[in-house]
Amino acid sequence: MKVLIIEDEKPAARRLNRMLATLNIDVEQMLHSVEESLNWLQNNEHPDLIFLDIQLSDGLSFEIFEEIEVKSAIIFTTAYDEYALKAFKLNSIDYLLKPLDDDELEVAVNKFKANYPKQSDVQVNLDDIRKLLINPVDRKFKKRLTIKVGQHIKIININDVECFYSENKSTYIHTKENRNYLLDNSVEYWQEQLDPEHFFRVNRTFIVQINAIKDIIAYSNSRLKLILHSYNEQEIIVSRERVKDFKNWLD
Repeated sequence: MKVLIIEDEKPAARRLNRMLATLNIDVEQMLHSVEESLNWLQNNEHPDLIFLDIQLSDGLSFEIFEEIEVKSAIIFTTAYDEYALKAFKLNSIDYLLKPLDDDELEVAVNKFKANYPKQSDVQVNLDDIRKLLINPVDRKFKKRLTIKVGQHIKIININDVECFYSENKSTYIHTKENRNYLLDNSVEYWQEQLDPEHFFRVNRTFIVQINAIKDIIAYSNSRLKLILHSYNEQEIIVSRERVKDFKNWLD
């Protein structure tokens, strides 16, 4: 199986290369820009699978498809959340949100192996994608929650939520009033509903609100420990892979 990585952040490309190596997949080439990718694809046999970042240093990677008929399956690697990816229809296998997760990568690769034994043409509506990715101003995020408490319906302002978290296969919120409430949907679902300017998913378990952070402490293995104003039931650790994005989010 021939695999190509197109990713403008070289450390991220090298990390993905190492992750694929643990799955016994050899990467043929790592490319870092639209121009470099066009030159390579015009002069080489197209691979079976491309791991493709959406935003490259010299433009959107979809611009490659305007110039070349790409005959590869695509797995997108992106920091954009799911709503943005719904803007386009093309022959992709999957998408992976950054920072990449080992288990999710393995699932995506296995999906490729099971469903796409042959190369396929890629079709993309670049105009629709560009509008949503570059100017997602019309995106509406959750401003309040309605939660059933006994026979009552409680309305909670989203700004009063310190964190969303999963525990024992259930999802909860913790509020500024130091109360926990059970939710119907998964952490993954709520990640899509929350304004990324105010909420950040620090690991698989927790999404935290920026105003709820009381203290940030250096932790082992280059990670960070968060102290919230009222929540103290579990340690909240920013995973090593998300520390850089977390620091950028704080700025």
